[in-house]
Amino acid sequence: MIPYWHAPSFKLGPLELNPFNVFVAAGILLAARLLTKQAEREGLDPNPLADFAMWGVAAGMLFGHWVHLFFYHPEELSKSPFQIFRFWDGLSSFGGLLGGILAAVVFFRVKKLRFGDYADSFALGVAPGWAVARLGCFAVHDHPGKLTDFFLAVQFPNGNRHDLGFYDAIVLFAITGLLYALRDMPKMKGRLLPLLALLYAASRFSLDFLRATDLSYVDARYFGLTPAQYGSLGLVVYGLWGLLRKQAPNASSQKPSAPQGRVETAR
Repeated sequence: MIPYWHAPSFKLGPLELNPFNVFVAAGILLAARLLTKQAEREGLDPNPLADFAMWGVAAGMLFGHWVHLFFYHPEELSKSPFQIFRFWDGLSSFGGLLGGILAAVVFFRVKKLRFGDYADSFALGVAPGWAVARLGCFAVHDHPGKLTDFFLAVQFPNGNRHDLGFYDAIVLFAITGLLYALRDMPKMKGRLLPLLALLYAASRFSLDFLRATDLSYVDARYFGLTPAQYGSLGLVVYGLWGLLRKQAPNASSQKPSAPQGRVETAR
């Protein structure tokens, strides 16, 4: 079994540094860096991505907190009327994903850019960044699962349990490896993001059945499913649509045709 260890937090003025915050920040920075590098590799202009990063992170954190508050733990609304603005106090990864998607739709439309041109770059940046951020969940053990004797279980104070943050990180690192192995395959051009959505959705839908139901602070269920499981169904629809639809030509692969007319030899 994996020993249970909770790293201490440190106060730095008004800020609180804890493993969760550090890993989430590292995941965001890694995702932004890899996204830009992949766009450059594909011959795309990376500058819009730098402009998008701030909006994507802000929308992700805001929606991540709202989904946590309104769908996972609505009982927290009784704490204070200002709880909806305390975006650092509880985050849902699926809510963050929703916020990032909405920000991307608006941003790319305003900038008159095709999101599809950058979709592979997003997949190759988001997957490893999300994996690193999930290590933060594992570091603070905020996703306890059911009691088990599985060899990867964590020795929680109240018994050996699955740790869903740890499992999620493993899955995302594995998906990252697969995406990078496939990125140069012609048939996968423009399909890496739907593939990421489909693989992660299948994993998350299955793993959420292992989440604890016998503790005082557990995820809400609606007809027996967690909010993330309903979100996973939406990702499956998007993943299947993206993998099966006919791909439009990527902007980086469209080259201007040679001018027609007389060709002179050099003298």
